[in-house]
Amino acid sequence: MFIRLVDDCDQFVAGDGSLLRELLHPGKAPLEIRYSLAHATVPPDEKTLPHRLTNAEVYYIIDGFGAMFIDDECQPVEPGSAVYIPPGAVQYIENTGDHELTFLCIVDPAWQPEGEEILDDQ
Repeated sequence: MFIRLVDDCDQFVAGDGSLLRELLHPGKAPLEIRYSLAHATVPPDEKTLPHRLTNAEVYYIIDGFGAMFIDDECQPVEPGSAVYIPPGAVQYIENTGDHELTFLCIVDPAWQPEGEEILDDQ
């Protein structure tokens, strides 16, 4: 059995500016999975940098309120929202609430630095 607590994961600033804790990644633990799972936070009144991945991604909002931007679309997100982000789509998320926006990021196949492109701020 493999269990990892979010508080046991090192927090770092991701390329898009979010605060990230990587929970599961096939290259960093003896796991037979092809996806990666990370816990992300964005402080109030901040947003991540526009970026795109070569892989599909899903955000699952745990806490807080925000606006999700994918290509030319924008939709509000709240706890319980699951957002599918297709491969190659320009994406970023903005915290529109008064406390941290917290969400899970699932990337399939697993996130790799060479599969992410950070774009100029919009």
